[in-house]
Amino acid sequence: MKRILIIGATSAIATACARRWAMHGAAFFLAGRSPEKLAALANDLTVRGARAVTSAQFLAQDTASHPALLDAALDALGGIDIVLVAHGSLPDQTACQADPGCALEAFEINASSVIAVLTLLANQLERQGHGALAVITSVAGDRGRPSNYVYGSAKAAVSVFCEGLRARLHKAGVSLSDIRPGFVDTPMTQGMALPAALVVPPDVIAKRIVTGIERNADIVYAPAFWWAIMLVIRYIPPAIYKRLTL
Repeated sequence: MKRILIIGATSAIATACARRWAMHGAAFFLAGRSPEKLAALANDLTVRGARAVTSAQFLAQDTASHPALLDAALDALGGIDIVLVAHGSLPDQTACQADPGCALEAFEINASSVIAVLTLLANQLERQGHGALAVITSVAGDRGRPSNYVYGSAKAAVSVFCEGLRARLHKAGVSLSDIRPGFVDTPMTQGMALPAALVVPPDVIAKRIVTGIERNADIVYAPAFWWAIMLVIRYIPPAIYKRLTL
């Protein structure tokens, strides 16, 4: 019965993961922006078999409040076995191109705030000498695309940060999984023109995440076929790549 902290708990993917863990009697500390959504999720997980559920509001850009949130989670759970960092937003690329402030805010939400949280969590798990840390990034971080390079660059920053952090934590007996989903059928992607064959429901991603954490996987593409897709995209020569519409 694991003790699990989820940051950005009310996102579709995080909720799907929590439901899988709840069936095995996990205890949760849920952190998210909306208290109303957190309360609804807590009730849902309790019905599904969660041993205990505590929640608190999390404001990604208010990094000064993050240490107190971690302290509250430790008090409620008595220790942490798994952490899933799942908060973020999908910015409007056109708006970001027109307004530097918009671009910087998107980077703050999707990169800077994530790095701030990961730093605190890493220090705690390192002190413990055990635990699994997982963070949701994106296949968009594997290579910059004209259609979403602000979002992609933020995710890439987190992935590179995780690569170094993983090597540090490995020596302390702590794993760090970089979760890279492709297109997921969530409120974040509603209204977007996406290839239907590549869009999957959140529970498909959740299954990959839960399994990846159990295996202490370093990088988890979700679904798995994105590994092959991104391998091809990464090796397109720059002279050709800049002429593509992606």
